[in-house]
Amino acid sequence: MNLSLSIPALLFPAISLTMLAYNARYLAIAGLIRSLHASYQETHSEGVGLQVKKLRKRLTIIKNMQAVAIVSFLLAVITMFLIYIEEAFYAKIVFGISLFALMLSLMLSLIEVQLSTKALSIQLRDME
Repeated sequence: MNLSLSIPALLFPAISLTMLAYNARYLAIAGLIRSLHASYQETHSEGVGLQVKKLRKRLTIIKNMQAVAIVSFLLAVITMFLIYIEEAFYAKIVFGISLFALMLSLMLSLIEVQLSTKALSIQLRDME
């Protein structure tokens, strides 16, 4: 396979959009935690405390999703540099690691979506 500068550059918009989506999730959960914390301070409800614990787990996953996506982005940039200095062998290795990091980030995203869906189904069950 011939690796040119344009191939790792294709990851830039994908990773950037992924990071925007991850940041939106983070901000939504952070806002929810703040409102639940205020509710917990007033009521000391055990249910609210459990929700906050679940949300903390989701925040940790999102933090890891963001970190791995940033590593993927950084490795794509390093790949471009290696191509520029004509180190094709190392560029291919670094690019492969970059793709693997992006896949890992997406798998973490899938896990976080599954946790989110479970939490919503529990709340919907309570309403039925």
